[in-house]
Amino acid sequence: MRILLAEDDSVLADGLTRSLRQSGYATDCVKNGIEADSVLATQDFDLLILDLGLPKMSGLEVLQRLRARNSHLPVLILTAADSIEQRVRGLDLGADDFMAKPFDLSELEARVRALTRRGAGGGPTVIRHGPLSYDQVGRIAYINEQMLDLSARELGLLEVLLQRSGRLVSKEQLVDHLCEWSEEVSNNAIEVYVHRLRKKIEIGGLRIATVRGLGYCLEKFVEPAAGTTTPPAPAVPPG
Repeated sequence: MRILLAEDDSVLADGLTRSLRQSGYATDCVKNGIEADSVLATQDFDLLILDLGLPKMSGLEVLQRLRARNSHLPVLILTAADSIEQRVRGLDLGADDFMAKPFDLSELEARVRALTRRGAGGGPTVIRHGPLSYDQVGRIAYINEQMLDLSARELGLLEVLLQRSGRLVSKEQLVDHLCEWSEEVSNNAIEVYVHRLRKKIEIGGLRIATVRGLGYCLEKFVEPAAGTTTPPAPAVPPG
């Protein structure tokens, strides 16, 4: 999931960005309304966290212009605790949720999970693929009910592949979903993430196919033939 944070308070922006990245979200940050509007008009995100008190262009105007482009991007607005009129105005303009400052970080992350899930179509919170199940809210993966030890990048990669099961996902698409715009990520790095994920899920009979020069595909799971069983997944070491 890729998030745009529009917040001009440097301390708050840095803290939120670090926390969201540690939770596995590719998070980019802008610090004024004009930059937010420009980025939203040219790039794709899964969620916008929008401070209403932005310089150069107010958060309300950013939101209004976003909805005027017929964008259905989920928007979580951040407001001062006493700005009730702004909150009402933001919701009327198409915001999906709001939080008053100061707020609890764990509550914000819970709302982020809810909004990104809603933005993905409000489908089931658990994706199943053969013996593998992935909880999109808790960001936990299991094979045969045994939890896999996956890094944030591996979880993000698995989520993208599961959402596009049976279809090709290019390396460029993976970079877009996993990485911030300021981050230099080589094709070799993507190959490393895929290699690590492969080792951890192919023990359950799942397969990530490489389409040389194009990308990767999580193949549709085929149930074992009658009389055979898929062995239980052994413990998987970190990394």
